[in-house]
Amino acid sequence: MTRFKACKMTNKVRLAQVLAADYDIHVNVESMFDIHVKRIHEYKRQLLNIFHVITLYNKIKANPKGNFVPRTIIIGGKAAPGYDTAKSIIKLITSVAQVVNTDTDVCGRLKVVFLVNYRVSLAEKVIPACDLSEQISTAGTEASGTGNMKFMINGALTIGTLDGANVEMKEQMGDDNIFIFGMTVEEVEKLKADGYDPLSFYNGNADLKQVLTQIRDGLFSPDDPARFHDLMDTLLVHGDRFCLLADYEAYVKCQEEVSELFKDKDAWARKCLFNVCAGGFFSSDRTIRDYADNIWGAKACPMESVDELEAEAADVTKA
Repeated sequence: MTRFKACKMTNKVRLAQVLAADYDIHVNVESMFDIHVKRIHEYKRQLLNIFHVITLYNKIKANPKGNFVPRTIIIGGKAAPGYDTAKSIIKLITSVAQVVNTDTDVCGRLKVVFLVNYRVSLAEKVIPACDLSEQISTAGTEASGTGNMKFMINGALTIGTLDGANVEMKEQMGDDNIFIFGMTVEEVEKLKADGYDPLSFYNGNADLKQVLTQIRDGLFSPDDPARFHDLMDTLLVHGDRFCLLADYEAYVKCQEEVSELFKDKDAWARKCLFNVCAGGFFSSDRTIRDYADNIWGAKACPMESVDELEAEAADVTKA
């Protein structure tokens, strides 16, 4: 466990050096590296993440001397050129970062970074440094990709909905080693069938109402207070298609559980190691073997046959 924690810290320091050199942002390497990197899209709910950032900001501002678990929240990804809403989400993230990162009340306890031009060479530094992987798409919208697994096998814990690859990961690592929150696919469908009213969630949660009001009133866009009105209208006027407001309370509560666990470094590292070990199930060797046995009906080639094929190939090459 000691070696694991040392390795994780080495990777966090390396990423911190990249952020300092490329973004001129200096982060606390003892803070939780809370990372959300994927394509910018409404269903992937980067917006829900930034609502949590603002919630944390408000709590620190209300109690500057409080004992808060420090977080460095890193968001990265690209948006389709014609996707205006995704561009507005990016603009909100960077606008919130500008306010948070220049406020002395939260210095060392909360930092927000948007990774420009997120790409594979940057992912190689980001993923090994991650403490908390954000996989928070609305249940029923996410394909079973491999991004979550890359964080898992590099020793990050996951906060996410019961959707996509999170379901398979949870089965392998056990319920106690992943943070699952929010509605299931069936609950989302029922909510919409019954007539989802996002305003009821807005009016029913004081923290959420404060966050959305601050955005709408221009706290994060003082040069243009109306800049994010359209973005807020997608939630409050046009029906909140991806149920951010409905899942907000559960998400914030789950994040509080994350913070509480992070205080116990050994307990956190133990769960991370469970993730690394459970990640072996997702290896390409096991996957190809299962495909061969259950889908293709192919049998493994005996080693002597391999030797014969190699010899034949060598003869052909010589000829």
